[in-house]
Formats: sequence, C-alpha cells, structure tokens
Amino acid sequence: MPTTMGRRERKKAQTRQALSEAALRLFSEHGYDGVTVAQIADEADVSIATLFAHVPDGKEALIFDDGSERRIWLTAAVHDRPPGQSVLEALRRSMAARGPFTDDLPPELRHKRDLIVNTPALREYSRKLWIACEEALAEAIATESGRDPSDMTIRALARYVLEIPELAGTEPDPLAALNAIFDLLEHGWPESPGKT
Repeated sequence: MPTTMGRRERKKAQTRQALSEAALRLFSEHGYDGVTVAQIADEADVSIATLFAHVPDGKEALIFDDGSERRIWLTAAVHDRPPGQSVLEALRRSMAARGPFTDDLPPELRHKRDLIVNTPALREYSRKLWIACEEALAEAIATESGRDPSDMTIRALARYVLEIPELAGTEPDPLAALNAIFDLLEHGWPESPGKT
C-alpha cells in the first residue's frame, strides 16, 4: 500500500525545493562565492533559521539531495545488472549516464551539473555525498561476489569507484577519463614495454 506525504512533509519538501531553486538561481547570477546564506533565505522568503533547519550543512548542500538517491541507483546498478555483466561494467554504464559524463541532460540539469563541476566548494560537497555511499556500495559488491563487506579489497574497490566523479569529472573529456579509470580497475596496471 503506497504511503502519501502528510501535510507537514509536503510543506517541508516545498520549502526545501524553494531553497534549492533560489540557491541555484542566485549561484547562476552571482557565482557561488558571491551569494550569502541570508540572500538565499531572503530569495526563498524564509528565515535563516528555517534555511538551516532544512539544510544544516549550509549553502553547499542547497542544490543537492541528501545522497539517498545516489545510494539507491548505485546499489541498483550492481544488484539489477543483466546476467553476464560484471559489477564494474554495470557501475561504469550507470555512472556514464549521469553527471559530468553525459550530455544527454535537460538544459536545467546541464546548467546545474556545470555549476557543480566549476565550483570547488560544490565539487567537494558532491564528493562527500559520493563517499557517503561507500558502505552501501561495498555491501552490494560483497553480496554479488559472495564476499564479506568488511573485506579490505571490497571496501577499496567501492572507494575507488566513488572517487571517479571527482577524478574524472573535470577532465577535458570526462567520459574518456571515466572509461580509462574503469579499464584500469577491470584489467589492472599494464606492464611497461621492455620491463620484466
């Protein structure tokens, strides 16, 4: 039986949406560093206290969700992959269709993506959200490979994958960089020619 949001939850979601839209609009017009929390609160017609009640992490968090959506699609990529597809290939394909790795985004999402990629504070906050998915991704990889999620190699693999957006996202060709990193993870470091 589906649950519907109550009045309080709807009001919170509307306020959060208004704050997010105000922040994105102001960041676009004045640059991230040119906007204060007070200006965002004023633009959204809420108090500063209300802004921090909805977004305690500050202005960096205003244009992001809480990271739960990211965890869901990462673990779904692992668990719901087609038969015969490796975990790494499933993660590669899923990541390649998102964020800085695709141009197949509606204009408003492309604009938001570009703002994040070009703003160090927003990129760092995004990285924080990626890394927060490490435990869930490690558990998914462990389940699919029949290994213990506390195994250091499983945790390391999850962390390496979650660092890809930060490492590759600002490269001149982010998708090529993503593919190069996944190739390295899948096939290992190639031995230099002439070395034994």
